[in-house]
Parts: sequence; structure tokens; C-alpha cells
Amino acid sequence: MDAESARSPSRQQAIHNLWRLRRYLRPYLGQLGWLLAAAATATAAGITIPMVIAAVVDGPVAAGDPAGLVVLGGLALLLGLVEALLIFIRRWAQTASSIGMETTIRNDIYTHLQRLPVAFHDQWQSGQLLSRATSDLSVLRRFLSFGLLFLIVNSATYLTVIALLLHLHWPLGLVVAASAVPLYLFSRRFTRAYLQVSRRLQDQQGDLATLVEESAQGIRTIVSFGRAPYLTDRFARQAHVLHDTAVGKGRLLARASARYDLVPNASLAVVLVAGAIAVAYQQLTIGQLVAFVTLQLMLIWPIKSLGWIIAQAQEAMTAADRIYEVLDTTPAIVDRPDAARIHVDEIRGELRFDGVTFGYSGSATPVLRGVDLVVRPGETLAIAGVTGSGKTSLVSLVPRLYDVTGGRITLDGHDLRDLRLDELRQCVGMAFEDPTLFSMSVRENLTLGRPGATDAEVRAAIALAQADFVHSLPWGLRTRIGEQGLSLSGGQRQRLALARAVLGRPRVLVLDDPLSALDVHTEALVEQALRRVLTGTTALLVVHRPSTVALADRVALLDDGRIVAVGTHAELLATVPAYRSVLSADGHGLVTSR
Repeated sequence: MDAESARSPSRQQAIHNLWRLRRYLRPYLGQLGWLLAAAATATAAGITIPMVIAAVVDGPVAAGDPAGLVVLGGLALLLGLVEALLIFIRRWAQTASSIGMETTIRNDIYTHLQRLPVAFHDQWQSGQLLSRATSDLSVLRRFLSFGLLFLIVNSATYLTVIALLLHLHWPLGLVVAASAVPLYLFSRRFTRAYLQVSRRLQDQQGDLATLVEESAQGIRTIVSFGRAPYLTDRFARQAHVLHDTAVGKGRLLARASARYDLVPNASLAVVLVAGAIAVAYQQLTIGQLVAFVTLQLMLIWPIKSLGWIIAQAQEAMTAADRIYEVLDTTPAIVDRPDAARIHVDEIRGELRFDGVTFGYSGSATPVLRGVDLVVRPGETLAIAGVTGSGKTSLVSLVPRLYDVTGGRITLDGHDLRDLRLDELRQCVGMAFEDPTLFSMSVRENLTLGRPGATDAEVRAAIALAQADFVHSLPWGLRTRIGEQGLSLSGGQRQRLALARAVLGRPRVLVLDDPLSALDVHTEALVEQALRRVLTGTTALLVVHRPSTVALADRVALLDDGRIVAVGTHAELLATVPAYRSVLSADGHGLVTSR
């Protein structure tokens, strides 16, 4: 999706979306409570050490008391060990909880993507979705496990130390406290700029991921046309844009870090000079000055880390905003509250299209207009038409890959929208012209729609689709197919997809020209087997070859989104010139199209 990449979230919206992630923290509230307690105790132990040092300087050191020095030194050592142990516990606990939250969010994103309609995936770049489920979640994990915790701990440390400094010597304490004013001004300016550049960078990462994925999937086309240098140059240009954005982001962070470094160092210089004067006038003891400076040094890390924490928070807000762009997308094709229950065995298979109109999102021109068609139970109806007439769009409405925009489709008198989606799709099997195979074993691919199929049923489906080549693969049905099944030929992929469709034993079978990649001999064998399978099964068959039309009982001619003729092959051939024109056209020119 290109349009969404140009969006820049408002700060309020980004903060709101980050706040919405709190529900993922709830299962870990107990663990986080212990984590914060450990962090608070460790911080308290660290803050106590300067006070012990002050007691050492003003007590045993000033009085020359070695015994007292050993006692207070041992106390400081003990506090240091306690602080180190609690820091270890905190780090271990926060890592486990943050990874658990990341896993839960990723699972929710994936589950939600499966529920979203095909129209959503038509509009979004796959790389943008991939980056949201990977890099954006990593950003959130880092913030939830480190940034958020350090924000709480460092804020508490800052306030506690400021209070102690005011207690030790209020004039110097006010000097240190006043340093919060420039820090606030720096932070306000930094957050506005960093939020925008973070969003731009994360969107550009998604665009680059899309380019890499497309290049990997289309490597055969790229190489065959000798366009590798062009694609490499295109990738380099896009990567350079990403590089410049990342450098600009780093420059922003570097400037902010320098300012955050300057403030505590400048205030420390003032404190050292003013503190020495106060000691000279006996307004402070040497031990108190040492404690004051040591406590102030404890503020350097919280202040220096402020830029890093703010940067992480901005990135997390951007990531949350991008993730909720997906999670907030409402599935358009869902079960109605009163959806009817059906059973596959009870379906007769009568399909009826009543005044069906359909158009794709973003297009003002409908693809289908007022389609009226009846497919009788057990009948095989072929859909013929020229490229772009709407054949694939029509058959895609049956399993509700898309929903009609006007009219209705019924199965045995039930509006498809009144049936439960999972049960409808158990009744409808589909094989596409461009089959999709997954990176799993042959058997897992075949049984995707029917995991409980027996070995005998799998063998029968393989034989019907003339896919016996699977038995000669290195590990037979256990052989893992590469991504998209590209290790197989186009004809082999089509045969496996056909076997997968018929294995589900659907009452309605939708075949979108599944034989287009087969040679004439194999096509004839498959068609002969299909005749047996189609007996008693309602079937919609998108056809591009005269030989495939022979499988149909009747043929419907689709022209410019309308059904213009319905009849047997012989009737249409004799009476409809447009039908004769379609069948006489070059088969390679009749590719299924929207």
C-alpha cells in the first residue's frame, strides 16, 4: 500500500495508540510489580552509598578511626552487592516479560491478517505488513523492556536525588533543579522532530522490504529479461533514501545527546565552584560536599539517557501507530450474528446469482452488472468470456473472497452472507489458475483444506490430478516444497492445487482455469478423471480452451460484466457469434482477469 506510507501520525494519536498496548501488559502485572520493586530497591541502595561515603569522610576519616572505617566500608560494599544482584534480577525478569508481550502482539497481528478480506491484501504492500510484524514489534519490545522501565526508574531517581540535594544544601540543590528547565525545552523540540523522522524511516523500511520480497519472488523474470542491473539500481536508490533518513535521524539524536550531556556537566562545574566556596565558609562539610557531588554524578546517566529514552518512546509510538493501522482495520467479510449452520452432507449445491453487482474498492466502474444465473445441483457450468470480462471476479464471490456490492448469491436458497464462513468454505473448493503452494511438505499442502484425509484419499486425489510425479520426489509426500512451490514446474503446481481442491470433497467446486499450464496429453487425462469427480458435484469452471468446455453441461457467456447468453456448448456455438469468437481466440490471450 503506497498511500498509507505517506501518512504522518499526530502526536496525540501516536500516544493514544501506545497507551492502548497496556492490555498486553496486564498478564505480566505481577511480574512487572516485582521488577519495579527490585529496580526501586536497587536504586535506593545506590543512592544510599553517597550518604555512607559522607559519613565515612566526616566520621572515621576525619577522626582517624580505622574500626569505624571498616564498618562503614563494609556497609557500602554490601549495598553495592545488593544493587548488583537486584539489577540482575530486574534484567532477567524484564527480558522474559517483554518477549512474552512481543509474541502475543505478533500472534494477534497474524490472526487478524487472516481475518481481513482479500481486498485488504490487494491494497497493502506485503513488505509493509512484514515490517509491522517484525521490525515494529522489535521496537516495541525494546521500549517496553528497557525504555519504559528506565523512564520510570530514572524519573524516580532524578526526583529522589533532587530532594536529597535540596536537603543537603538547598542553594546548590536549586541550581541542580533549575537544570530541568533547559532539559524540558530541549526535549519538547526534539520529540516533535524525532516522531516525524521515525515514522518516515519505518515506512521506508517497509517499502524496501517489499522491493526485496518482489525481487526474490520474481527472480526468474528479472534474470530472463536481463534486468538485474536495473533492479539493483532501483534497490540502491531506495536504500540510499533509507540511508539518508537514518543518518538524519542519527543526527537528530546526536544533537540531542550533546545537549543532554552539556546540562549536567555545566551544573556540576557550578556546584564544584560554589560548593568549594561553601566549604570555605563552613556552610558545608567536606563529607557533605563529597556526598552532594556523588549524588549529582548519579544524575548524569538519567539525564544523558533522556535523549535515548525519548527516542525509543517516539519510535515505539510510531510502531504502535503502524501496528494499529492493521489491527484497527475491521474485517469486512465476517459471520452475521444470526448466521445459519449448515452441514456439507446436507448441501444439494444449487447456486443462484440474483442481480449480482460487484466492483473493487477504489474503482468507480463495477466489474459485474446485474448478473442473473442459476447453477442446478450437480451441474457443471462453464464461464466463458474475453480477458477482463469478469470471470475470475464472478467465481471469487462464491467462497466469499469478496462480497457482492449489489444483489445476492444463494446456496440452496440461503444467502451466502447468512452462512457461517468456515462452513461455507468447507462446502466450496477452489483451484486457481495461478496456484499458491506453501513452504511445507507435499502432503501438508494437499491436506490444507482437509487435514484429516486418509492416505488412500490423498493417493486418489493425486491420481485424479495426474500428480503422480510426487512419488518420485526425494522423500515422496514428505518432501518439503520450496517457497511458492517454485522448485516445481507450473503444470506440477497446478496439478497439486487441483488435487488439493478435490481432496476436500466439496459440494461446490470452483475451478479457475486450473489446467492452463498442462500439456495436451496431461490435460486430456485430467479432464477424463475430472468427469468422474464432477458427477454429482456442482461446479463452476472458468474456461479458456474448447477442450475444457466439453466438461460442462452448460456454458454462460460473460461480456463486459453481464451474462449475455446461457446454453449448451452446441447451442451457443450455433447461435451466438460472440461465443464462437471467444473460442476461436488464441488461448494464451484469454488469461483470467478481473
